[in-house]
Amino acid sequence: MIGVARYVKHPLLLKATALLRECVSRNLPCRTLCRLTRGLPEDTPLTMPEQLPETATPETTAVRFEDFGLSPDILKALSAQGYTHPTPIQVQAIPVVLQGRDVMGAAQTGTGKTAGFSLPIIQLLLAHASASMSPARHPVRALILTPTRELADQVAENVKAYSRFTPLRSTVVFGGVDMAPQTATLRAGVEIVIATPGRLLDHVQQKTVNLSQTQILVMDEADRMLDMGFLPDLQRIINLLPKQRQNLMFSATFSPEIKKLAASFQNNPVTIEVARSNATAERVTQTIYKVNEDAKSEAVAHIIRERQLKQVIVFSNTKIGASKLARQLENDGVNASAIHGDKSQGERMAALEAFKQGQIEVLVATDVAARGLDITDLPCVINVDLPYNAEDYVHRIGRTGRAGASGDAISLYSDKDERLLVDIEKLIKMKFVRSELAGFVPRQRGERGERVERSSERGERGGERSSRGERDGERSSVRRDTQSYGRTGSGASSRKEKVDPWFLKPYEPAAAPAPLEAAVKPASSKPPKHKVAALLGGVPKR
Repeated sequence: MIGVARYVKHPLLLKATALLRECVSRNLPCRTLCRLTRGLPEDTPLTMPEQLPETATPETTAVRFEDFGLSPDILKALSAQGYTHPTPIQVQAIPVVLQGRDVMGAAQTGTGKTAGFSLPIIQLLLAHASASMSPARHPVRALILTPTRELADQVAENVKAYSRFTPLRSTVVFGGVDMAPQTATLRAGVEIVIATPGRLLDHVQQKTVNLSQTQILVMDEADRMLDMGFLPDLQRIINLLPKQRQNLMFSATFSPEIKKLAASFQNNPVTIEVARSNATAERVTQTIYKVNEDAKSEAVAHIIRERQLKQVIVFSNTKIGASKLARQLENDGVNASAIHGDKSQGERMAALEAFKQGQIEVLVATDVAARGLDITDLPCVINVDLPYNAEDYVHRIGRTGRAGASGDAISLYSDKDERLLVDIEKLIKMKFVRSELAGFVPRQRGERGERVERSSERGERGGERSSRGERDGERSSVRRDTQSYGRTGSGASSRKEKVDPWFLKPYEPAAAPAPLEAAVKPASSKPPKHKVAALLGGVPKR
């Protein structure tokens, strides 16, 4: 507490520090310190911990960003963004990062992990800030790695907003777009680089980025990077960095694999867990509905209409399923669009921006959008498919209920998804109440549209053709098919075509080829003489 108070100049912490020193000097027990911090006499009996009021713990809302000793330029940028009070993860992480310690931070999605590491990084790099135009004065000093392009772009926007009044430069590099603009920006010099591992290694191979002076490494959503198979790329990147550096890892979940990776390159890290590991947000209402597999798309359209949702993300496990669901919702009159890995980066960014602006009501996405995307006041998230990885469920529903707001998370499951549902319950330590979707009656196969009715009519007509064919069995097969086609339906006379008699004739073998009338005379074996000009020795005949 005394070490934190050196960086956080808050009255409550200063008072608690003074009381702690007094108790240590007087050799008083800890319960006496508890009485003094609550403003009670030393002999007042304490109630049990479960009987203590919630206000016994100092509220984080009483702490302000000014208490961290941040630069006035950073505070000005935060004020422009409308931020005054830090979140719990920021209260605990910012002082530790400012001390230069390695950190493993775990918190629920939507609690401000990005600002928890970007603000102290900007503060630490201000000592090296330079207004010079020379690229040599702007080496890469901080590297932030993210698993997806969308998350990298969002982190870059936040870093740029927080450092807008400072001389520090930042950029983002990810795949799916042209490398030329990224190369030009990197060669001009930047202090903070936000990147996906694959594209960063492309720039390393092209020798357009130098990581030899990197002081801080951040892995955001590291568990997702392992799931996507980035472990070899991460090892290559780590080997390119200096040995003496600060390592930060932030995520909503920490699996045993992540802890093993952290132990391989972090030095005595400080673990910060604001909430229970793999916990979901308390303000998100989670609902589970059992729906047949072939009726899930209809159920999604029913939920959107009944709840009158104007902005919702629907998660699918596959790219084909996301595109198919978006088309089905469009056919049902819902303004929807899909984003997944097969879409170009320009299409994905355009669809995401249109969704943020309210031009698209439903965004059907794979897990490419389940990490870190911050969409203001998103009211609902729907899982049309339960994720194969239970940890992805935490990230999916974390798109709603962000920054203390409330939200709904609706999941649809069928009989084949029972095992996935049990895995999610084990992870989040919560038992779901299975229920039926009220008022939803799935349509039958034959009620999906006129196309099904037309196909049944075609089947009836086919039966008529077959019956007629049996009565006309003595006729040839070609004639039977053509005449039966001409007699089907009410408009048979208008569609009947004349048949050329030539096609009804029996097979006749072709006649033998006629012999040649006359043999060709053999050519003379003597080659013809060529005329030679007189200048070359030739003599014309007289």
